[in-house]
Amino acid sequence: MRDVLRRLVAGEVSEDDALAELRRMQLDELGGRARLDLGRYLRRGIPEVVLSTGKAPAEAARLAVAMAEKQGQGLISRMTEAHKSALAAAAERAHMDVAAYHDSARVVRPGFVPESNGGRVAILTAGTSDLPAADEARMVVESCGVEARLEADLGVAGLHRFVGPLAAALEWGADVLIVAAGMDGVLPGLVAGLIDVPVIGLPVSTGYGRGASGDGALTTMLQSCSTGLTVVNIDNGVGAGAAAVLIAARAGQRRRRGTITATTAATSAPTSKTPKSTAAIAREASAPPGSANTSAKRRITARTPTSSHGKPRRRRP
Repeated sequence: MRDVLRRLVAGEVSEDDALAELRRMQLDELGGRARLDLGRYLRRGIPEVVLSTGKAPAEAARLAVAMAEKQGQGLISRMTEAHKSALAAAAERAHMDVAAYHDSARVVRPGFVPESNGGRVAILTAGTSDLPAADEARMVVESCGVEARLEADLGVAGLHRFVGPLAAALEWGADVLIVAAGMDGVLPGLVAGLIDVPVIGLPVSTGYGRGASGDGALTTMLQSCSTGLTVVNIDNGVGAGAAAVLIAARAGQRRRRGTITATTAATSAPTSKTPKSTAAIAREASAPPGSANTSAKRRITARTPTSSHGKPRRRRP
């Protein structure tokens, strides 16, 4: 968009051509079957994600590569092994790189790096089985220029395990935490009750019996006594990552504005001068209005005594 506006100001393109380019940036139709929302990142700071479920491997790969060609990166989630193979082949043909995140991936155009906004997101998981959903969230976070930190296998069955990683995440300066948990889903509520940083609970469909579908984890998080805990849908790593980005990006931007303001104030402040070492000369206080100043010094001129006739008096021998 900046490039289009720059060329418009420079007179390289007409208003109609610039408008047509901006419209193509907002929406791109592929073969009448898919309409890519290329303007979503400009509107919300979060790119569109291709959901592989229900799509043929070749079709899902084509969509991800098309987004990377248009805007530098294309995100894809919930891939099977067939989807992964198709994506790798399509990216290689287009000379693109692939950053893998368990069942998700980012197709990246060579040289493209998301602009950093200074935000930080820490991701904790109760078990290693929760990693696919947590990694899906990490993919979204990193695609938006937000720094991510992931710590796994911190469930409440060994409560001592999560204390150190949680303290490290807070010391690192996390603006928001995503806590993924299956089974009973207790960990997000526990973390939210201990810290003053926003916590997003990510229920995962891991466990046994009724808990295997994630219903148990979701219910526990929704019923948590820890006020302020935000909960997304079961296995919704994309939603958790998007919510975390909106919080962390705003916090990062505020820190950057504060740093710029402080730097500007420091450089524009007048340079202090060394005070004079000589003591100040005491001045006489002014009298109040309407009264005579009795403390003022009088200047006395020495006079020679005179006689009544105005002649100098002779001294007696």
